[in-house]
Amino acid sequence: RRYNGGRLAAVLGPEAVEHDRLLRLIQYQGPWDDAEFNSYHPQGRRIFTAFANGVNAYIESHRDNLPVEFKLTGITPEPWTLQDLVLRVPARSLASARAELRFALSVARLGPAEATRRAQPDPFIEAVVPRGLDLSIISQDVLDALDGTLPAVPFPRPPLLERFRRAAGAVPSLDFGAPEDSPGSNNWVVSGRHTATGAVLLANDPHRQVTNPSLRYLVHLNAPGWDVIGATEPAIPGVAIGHNGRIGWGLTIVGTDYDDVFVEELNPASPNQAKWQGEWYPLRVVVDTIEVRGEAPRTVERKYSRHGPIFYEDPLNHRAYALRSTLQEAGTAEYLGALRLNQASLAPDCGAFLEQQRYYLAPSENMICGDVEGNIAWHASALTPNRVGGWYGRLPVPGTGEYSWNGYRDDLPYEYNPERGWIATANHNVLPHGYYPPLFFKRAPYVRWDRLNQIFGSAGHFRVEDFERLQHDTRWPYIDAEKALLRGWTSSTSDVEWARTEILAWDGRYESDSVAASLHNYWRRNLDDETLRPDGWPARGGVGSSGFRLASRKVSSAQEDQARTALEQGTRQLREALGAERASWRWGRLHASQFPHWLVSAYDLPGVERSGGGGTVAATGATFREVIDFSNLDNSRVTSTPGQSGQPGSPFYGNLRELWGNGRYFPLVYSRAAVEAASAHRLILRPLK
Repeated sequence: RRYNGGRLAAVLGPEAVEHDRLLRLIQYQGPWDDAEFNSYHPQGRRIFTAFANGVNAYIESHRDNLPVEFKLTGITPEPWTLQDLVLRVPARSLASARAELRFALSVARLGPAEATRRAQPDPFIEAVVPRGLDLSIISQDVLDALDGTLPAVPFPRPPLLERFRRAAGAVPSLDFGAPEDSPGSNNWVVSGRHTATGAVLLANDPHRQVTNPSLRYLVHLNAPGWDVIGATEPAIPGVAIGHNGRIGWGLTIVGTDYDDVFVEELNPASPNQAKWQGEWYPLRVVVDTIEVRGEAPRTVERKYSRHGPIFYEDPLNHRAYALRSTLQEAGTAEYLGALRLNQASLAPDCGAFLEQQRYYLAPSENMICGDVEGNIAWHASALTPNRVGGWYGRLPVPGTGEYSWNGYRDDLPYEYNPERGWIATANHNVLPHGYYPPLFFKRAPYVRWDRLNQIFGSAGHFRVEDFERLQHDTRWPYIDAEKALLRGWTSSTSDVEWARTEILAWDGRYESDSVAASLHNYWRRNLDDETLRPDGWPARGGVGSSGFRLASRKVSSAQEDQARTALEQGTRQLREALGAERASWRWGRLHASQFPHWLVSAYDLPGVERSGGGGTVAATGATFREVIDFSNLDNSRVTSTPGQSGQPGSPFYGNLRELWGNGRYFPLVYSRAAVEAASAHRLILRPLK
């Protein structure tokens, strides 16, 4: 709450002032009215008021016994407001704008053709420099202005508070892209034609950072008009992923580009004026006060052009850089659009689900649906700018009026009961053939999608247990093709020849006890795209996305030489990382999830050596997994980790960690009879008189 709201300096000191100024600058500015609160649900204001009141009642009644983190840091929790519940997450906008500016620097240095080739965007369309944009004046300083991270240098604070500062400072470094070795989400839904029961099966494993306490919180809301179950996050009312008894849903990131950098021309005679369609207009200037721990409050200025907040001014060239983002529009707080799916009266089937997606505005998600009637659906959801003037958002554009947003797109792709009988997404390029203009230009990973396509393309009659195994599938789908790079040569170096034969004999599964998985991973780290991509074959986009093409192409001597060099480098790096004993080079040593308490090491939970990762379906960050069985909703299964409680000492602080580490699920019972039969404890909360 303090991070996104720009209020860290009050507890961390002057080093956080610039962070707070930047986050306040780009945060949603209101108005705080029904257009905002009720966009998420017809009773949104009432829902948020009740949620905030409940949190505040707990704070007020437990001021003498607050959680240990407040006691150790000396931070006193402030009352929650409705605005706190709809704070935007600026890290996504910052990451998008930084990518746009980095690409601008690359185009200025290399030219559009070479910069595009190196970026390998998907879809692959060569960049065009917008008319009137002078790339030569865009400097590294512009990009650095969007950094906003807390400095790494230590400053005088009690050790526990210093750890809090470091934890907060790590947040802006989160990468919301999806390279093949990063956390990556999957979801799929199959019609009854492909299931053993004849009813729909839906699965989702959204991947984020593995944390302690858990990112996800499982909840079953049962009240008049409400009967929804699934996962949310502690500060998000309702259920973000789950089912309402009629429909179930899941999500993965689409990657829609809904942010743009506008280069404003400033008036040399009056720098608080910018040019729009040949006329000067005044910038909006807001004077703000930032509370600072240990110091007097700081006064800062925030400036806004007609396009959005100005994050950098270049007085020498009379330019200012503004960030326009859909997150500055009403209704774009993340995940809250799912509130309209929580009630079966609003979303009784997948047809209604598709209608409700016009309210699901952020983040950009592949929303899938299955229902009790046997329907399945998918929608690429997000509030998406309709750019006019022949540009796609890849590069900054002049703010003089030639390039603008003309409202928002109403042609977002979707599917409803496709003939093939299944839908799957894995953060890959989901755009239908010929869809134009593109929603994004990203280096899209296909490796997990290719594996899912292998599975579902072979048909089958799936059961819940099959989906559990598939969510934990560890096979690298390109291994058979990539082995062609290793067959045509031998090495006189013992480590290298041993590694080559180990990979050739390997089944391609990234199991935690596999040495060959470590060898393969380090080998591929040292291979370049050109080696994995056959001569003359353009990449679909993303590292590893075309390795399977090697199976039908002759491997050149140059590719073999690079494969040999990469294996030499990889084995040397593994020896340096894990020691001389080859048998100890287990994949789990390299691929483990840790559960440190962010303040007190005594509250750390044991780590877990993991299978998967490396671009497999069982990618890195799935803490919550769901498999929803529409033939019997009580037979639905989930995972979560490390526990439901964030309170050290609670029996529920880490009780799910071992189940999760072993790939074991627990029932998501739903009916009244099943819930009562499975209940071990009952807590009754009575309203205050």
